[in-house]
Amino acid sequence: MKLLSAIVPCYNEEENIADFYREFMKNDAFFQDREIQLELWFIDDGSRDRTVAEIRKLIGQDKRVHLLAFSRNFGKEAAIYAGLEKASGDYVVFLDADLQDPPSVLPEMFGYLEQGYDSVATRRVTRKGEPPIRSFFARMFYRIMRRISRTEIMDGARDYRLMTRQVVNAILSMPEYNRFSKGIFGWVGFETKWLEFENIERKKGETKWSFWKLFIYSLDGITAFSTAPLAFAAVMGVLFCVAAFFFIIFIIVRKLIFGDPTSGWPSLVCIISLISGVQLFCLGIVGQYLAKTYMEVKRRPIYLVKEEI
Repeated sequence: MKLLSAIVPCYNEEENIADFYREFMKNDAFFQDREIQLELWFIDDGSRDRTVAEIRKLIGQDKRVHLLAFSRNFGKEAAIYAGLEKASGDYVVFLDADLQDPPSVLPEMFGYLEQGYDSVATRRVTRKGEPPIRSFFARMFYRIMRRISRTEIMDGARDYRLMTRQVVNAILSMPEYNRFSKGIFGWVGFETKWLEFENIERKKGETKWSFWKLFIYSLDGITAFSTAPLAFAAVMGVLFCVAAFFFIIFIIVRKLIFGDPTSGWPSLVCIISLISGVQLFCLGIVGQYLAKTYMEVKRRPIYLVKEEI
């Protein structure tokens, strides 16, 4: 029999663990008919509630359930990578424990793999329930990424994705420290089928993604899969040099022809402030790439394990 490994990153999800397990195991009969066994890998990302205790209860009831607990919170990207390393299935799927990724869609996703696709990914066609400002910036992020990156990153893409072992091995061949899985999925390629569904609000608990965390996450994505900001900084530098040259010529000609004194210190202050701001902005762009390089060359582990069952 073949094996399907489900990777479930968890952070303070004690209220959802039991409900998720029940919903996921409703697919058991479907996969048994296809001679496919199931296994569940819960990756606890340093939860501070009783998430680990709830997972231990499931392990006592079902030997197909496994736990990998981090020593602290390393982030969802680290949890995804850890799950990929631990999963031994012929097929691997990511799901969130909050049931925003409906396990009921899994049989349909597997059907596309049977048709010959290498992976089946999901995307939200609506953002019902999200704050309008957050939805606006999310759409802007995907629009910018499509313009500045060669990697396909679909608008509304979820981490809910079913893959073959070949795709999993390709992702594991990229052990980079600064991870942006949505970009990595697109970068490795392979034939992908996209499934669309409307946004589903989490069943219990509160989201762990604040606006600030999403903003930092978007910066990680831009710097990981595009060098366009560096090119933008270079172009801005050239444009300001050209503008400064023409301003110098204009001032000299005006002085020689009209005898105008070089007055106007308020406008001069404004120009200096503008140029200084642009310089600091461009320096910040370079700093972002330098910081990513600095973290990468340290070769620190992506995660540390506290407990494995």
